[in-house]
Amino acid sequence: MDNRIYILDVTNRDGVQTSRLGLAKLEKTVINILLNQMGVFQSELGFPTTNHETNYINANLELAEMKVIYPMRLEGWIRAIESDVEKAVELTRVKHLNLSISTSNQMINGKFQGKYDKEDIIKVMVDAVKRAKELGIKTIGVNAEDASRTGMDYLIKFALAARKAGADRIRYCDTLGYENPFRIHFRCKDLTKAVDLPIELHTHNDLGMAVACAVTGAKGVIEEGQDAYINTTV
Repeated sequence: MDNRIYILDVTNRDGVQTSRLGLAKLEKTVINILLNQMGVFQSELGFPTTNHETNYINANLELAEMKVIYPMRLEGWIRAIESDVEKAVELTRVKHLNLSISTSNQMINGKFQGKYDKEDIIKVMVDAVKRAKELGIKTIGVNAEDASRTGMDYLIKFALAARKAGADRIRYCDTLGYENPFRIHFRCKDLTKAVDLPIELHTHNDLGMAVACAVTGAKGVIEEGQDAYINTTV
């Protein structure tokens, strides 16, 4: 079996956001340098659509070009909408993006208040992925927010649409720490089998099972012949 598990660290985006810590841009840069030295595959370095992170992101991308942060990829998190893609490319030189949108009924209803239904969510995501491809983004991950509470049929439909539009990976987000290690193993296994794309495991530790869920979810992906990507924070 040649498939691998890769580490995608999200400390400088979700880790800081979740713990409500304010890290200086220099501290974030040091984290990226250390993650690279540790052999991490990719760092989610921040939000390329926010003006206050523009200089930090571009400086780190320049460090990557200078081989100071290399070979680790630097990737930005944005919403899965065309305007975010365009703004990220306008403000930064980022070439790797994760595009995120809610997929569960609870979050679609709560966030969008009837503005979007489930078909609209897919269309908005597909348009964003296609726009990212048009603007030269090299790798695109599509995040299914609250995937753990999303019906499996719809999650597969969403992921297949992302793949057709040009996505490279699907991020399975356990946004509320809802999963358990057994359930996520079989859901990720079924998702991989249906979609035939690498899957990212993004698990939260509300119930103390983030590591177990990430590992067993990745195992399900590997069993179906795809690479798995585990999100971490340090």
